Amino acid sequence: MSEYASASGAPSAAQDAAAALARAQELRSTVKDGTKWYVRYQVIYGCASALLVLAIGLLGRPHGVALGIGFWCAVVVGLSVYAARQRVARLGFGRRHSGMIIAWALLYGAVLVPGMIWFQDAAAWWVSGALVVALPGLIGGYLEARR
Repeated sequence: MSEYASASGAPSAAQDAAAALARAQELRSTVKDGTKWYVRYQVIYGCASALLVLAIGLLGRPHGVALGIGFWCAVVVGLSVYAARQRVARLGFGRRHSGMIIAWALLYGAVLVPGMIWFQDAAAWWVSGALVVALPGLIGGYLEARR
């Protein structure tokens, strides 16, 4: 019977399966190529957060805080617009992104609060703190690039 279907020009089950596999590969490639934006997003987020901490800690009040927060707001708006324009996100994107933001917020608070109270003039605190605060974005970007 399947010989009859092939000979008559109707697609066989094997041809249907091959077409479905080809389409799945095409979609996988589209998703993989379309989600590279999130690597860039996370690396920019990590680097910008490090600059935020450096500005707040090393430039002095009130100018460092104003400059750092102004820069941070511009980066967050830019990244938000960039993310909204993307067509594809991997499965589990929301969970991974939320985890990165939560980790960043906890580290940011752990650097900023003691820094403002006890380490206002300690450059070593602010430089090392900037590196720590950048880690969620940088590690997230690395892990996303490996997927």
